[in-house]
Amino acid sequence: MLRFKVHLETPHKRSIRKAVEALQNGQLIIYPTDTVYGIGCSLYEKKAIERLYQIKGKSKHEPMSIICNSIRQASRYARISTAAFRLLKRCFPGPYTIILEASQEIPRLLLTSRKEVGIRIPDSPVCQELIDQFGPPVVNSSVNQRPDELLNEPDDIAARYGKVVDVMLDAGPLPDARESTVLKIIDDEVEIIREGKGDLQRLYL
Repeated sequence: MLRFKVHLETPHKRSIRKAVEALQNGQLIIYPTDTVYGIGCSLYEKKAIERLYQIKGKSKHEPMSIICNSIRQASRYARISTAAFRLLKRCFPGPYTIILEASQEIPRLLLTSRKEVGIRIPDSPVCQELIDQFGPPVVNSSVNQRPDELLNEPDDIAARYGKVVDVMLDAGPLPDARESTVLKIIDDEVEIIREGKGDLQRLYL
């Protein structure tokens, strides 16, 4: 695995470019977000998605999220009602994963029987620059393997994934590393799936 140092607030475009090239080549990358380190691949690389499922030990019935750079981009991949749009505006960019009804743009490989997709728009210059340079969303999962685990030291992450992931953007240990808050919005009903880093008070502003 190739490791490139990256600054959380002012990421060097050259380092981001190395990760983008890996995505374009159907490879897996590890990157910092506003919650924890993520592991991901291109939304349009089936073999890479299959590798990601295998590495994370997930079944095809366990959904993953996608990282977008804007609500506008997300609206291509998820059905966003007026009520859902208002909630997304309050939460994004930020440490939330919001599950919505998927559009036909989402590959069938990523869809559960409920045809839903998790949307992430992290408050992270690294993620923003990554998607801006790459273009399509990145299929995303955290580097953690269990709900009670928190991998935050880059050396520990590299030790686990070094032989199966191609590129890592190393920003050092992330400040206040916690998993995202997960919400589901179906038929304009909001369900709290997991309380994490995202403040639930933002739902009621």
